[in-house]
Amino acid sequence: MKIINLMENTEGSHHCLFEHGLSFYIETNHHKLLTDTGASDAFLENAQILDVDLTKVDTLILSHGHYDHAGGIMGFSKMNSNATIYMQRHAGDAFYHKSRTVEKYIGISPEILSLPQLHFIDGNYKIDDELFLYSRVTGRKLWPKGNLILKVKKDSAFLQDDFIHEQYLVISENEKKVLISGCAHNGILNILDEYHKLYGAYPDIVISGFHMMKKEYTDYDETLIRETAKELMKINTQFYTGHCTGETPYQILREMMGEQIIYVHSGDEIII
Repeated sequence: MKIINLMENTEGSHHCLFEHGLSFYIETNHHKLLTDTGASDAFLENAQILDVDLTKVDTLILSHGHYDHAGGIMGFSKMNSNATIYMQRHAGDAFYHKSRTVEKYIGISPEILSLPQLHFIDGNYKIDDELFLYSRVTGRKLWPKGNLILKVKKDSAFLQDDFIHEQYLVISENEKKVLISGCAHNGILNILDEYHKLYGAYPDIVISGFHMMKKEYTDYDETLIRETAKELMKINTQFYTGHCTGETPYQILREMMGEQIIYVHSGDEIII
């Protein structure tokens, strides 16, 4: 399996563009797929730089309904109208960054919801023997507190986002299982707990942001990061991260977990 990062927040290899967003291109035995498309069409240019032919992609998975993961979908659909796009039904809801001083729409473009190749999912969904999607994680162990400013607008009211629109891709290939999440808003530990309920074990590899990025970090934040690392170190799983994890949290995670966690930059490649 070959996994190429087409967009991430930080500069990486091959002089690729970078932005606050996330996108991966993945080649399996039976699929060429995308998970997310970054915040804009910039990932399309990176695909050219990296010699990735997006016209051959057959599947696009949207991890959740935020612009920094869906911004390139319309651009992609213009070059490839055949790839099936899978998203949770609630991914098209009105999502906001809402605090006392900020009210910013962070949802996806409404145009996406009219694409003919769009396939809405309600909960878990098996695409085939290689690809499986699960969602509706309800655990709240070490839940990222940055979620508290993320809201969904219902009529005129702003409600706490429960991330029912977030889904996680499991790829099964050659007796290996790879779990791919976008931002792990529901908390990476809770997502892994749900995975364990489904499979009775943990994945071999996890590729995910951890949603720990903040402008300033308190002692409480650092404790949460360290407690998360302690839990992850208990399982025999290799982690790749980036995007919303944040560079400061990553340094703490790396200090504790060593080679068990690796940062993926824009343009980087993972071979499994």
